[in-house]
This record gives sequence, structure tokens and C-alpha cells, in this order.
Amino acid sequence: MNAAAATPAVDIAAMRETIRRVIGPGTQQPTTGEQLAELTSALRGHMELIIPEVEQAARKLPRYYPPRDGALACVWAARRELSAAADPGPDAGAAHARELAHTLTALCNRYEDLRPPAPA
Repeated sequence: MNAAAATPAVDIAAMRETIRRVIGPGTQQPTTGEQLAELTSALRGHMELIIPEVEQAARKLPRYYPPRDGALACVWAARRELSAAADPGPDAGAAHARELAHTLTALCNRYEDLRPPAPA
């Protein structure tokens, strides 16, 4: 098995569904700690899969090219967000999940922007 086959595929649809569950239109805040923990864990897992993909695609672009720089800034912000813990407080976990969801949205957008066009 080669390294590419060992790497899980990026499933943008699944990522966007998880995002929708956290910050989508009409979304209710997770009412249980278990549900919130599950969503937060899913967001983190998605981010860990997509960050290297976005970074690799961006690094193939010419230096000082705005889409490259924007994607690498997004990767930097995502890594920073992954290393951050939720602040203390009753609503901090939900706020942290929303921040992760917004960051994952940006990564998904960059991933789609940097992907080579599909063959016609």
C-alpha cells in the first residue's frame, strides 16, 4: 500500500455537514456535553485531515501569489485554533466549537479553490 492510499480521503460533504450541525441556519446549540464533545471531536478530526491537503496544494503555487498566501495563512490559523483549548465558562465549549467550525469552513473553501479543475 502506498502512502497516498494510507491517507484518508478528504470528504468535503461530510465536513460541511458537521459544520452545518454547529453553525448552520437554524442550528440549536448542542444541549448535552456529550453531543458538544462529539461535534468538537469531529471538527478537530476533519481539520487534521484537511490542513495538510490545503498546505500541500498552496505550496505548489508561486511564492508571493495571493491565493497561496491566503491558504497558508488559513492553515496557520487552523493550527493555532487546534492548539487552543476552550476558555472557562458555561458557554465556552459551544463558542470553541463555533470557532472550529468557522475555521474548518475557511479550510474547505481554500481546499475547493486550490483543487485542480476536474477533467471535462
